[in-house]
Amino acid sequence: MRRVALVTLVVHDYDEAIRFYTEALGFRLAEDTPRPDGSRWVVVEPGGEGPGTGLLLARAKDAAQGARVGDQTGSRVGFFLYTDDFARDHARMTAAGVTFLEDPRHEPYGTVAVFQDLYGNRWDLLQPAAH
Repeated sequence: MRRVALVTLVVHDYDEAIRFYTEALGFRLAEDTPRPDGSRWVVVEPGGEGPGTGLLLARAKDAAQGARVGDQTGSRVGFFLYTDDFARDHARMTAAGVTFLEDPRHEPYGTVAVFQDLYGNRWDLLQPAAH
């Protein structure tokens, strides 16, 4: 079996990113291991059944990386959080202070709304349509 296991997300601070992803988005902290160079190996996962893709939260090491925080995909939606209950997750995330950039909309492929993470990266919260 082959799968994409991790995607790197460049952040300003490990702890503030962990708080956002675990508290506001409901992810679980899968790993937080100190490394010899003073960095940390921090992985958060959305949870659920079966193998999924985790986020490696990587602290920016220099000005070039710092400049990419919050704009890793040139202002496009770069991340897609699938859910089996859009209304539940949208309400929970809104109550936790997540900024949605639009009202939920119903498309042929499912119910979706764009939100941004704590740094401004754009995400889709998406409940796929039943086939």
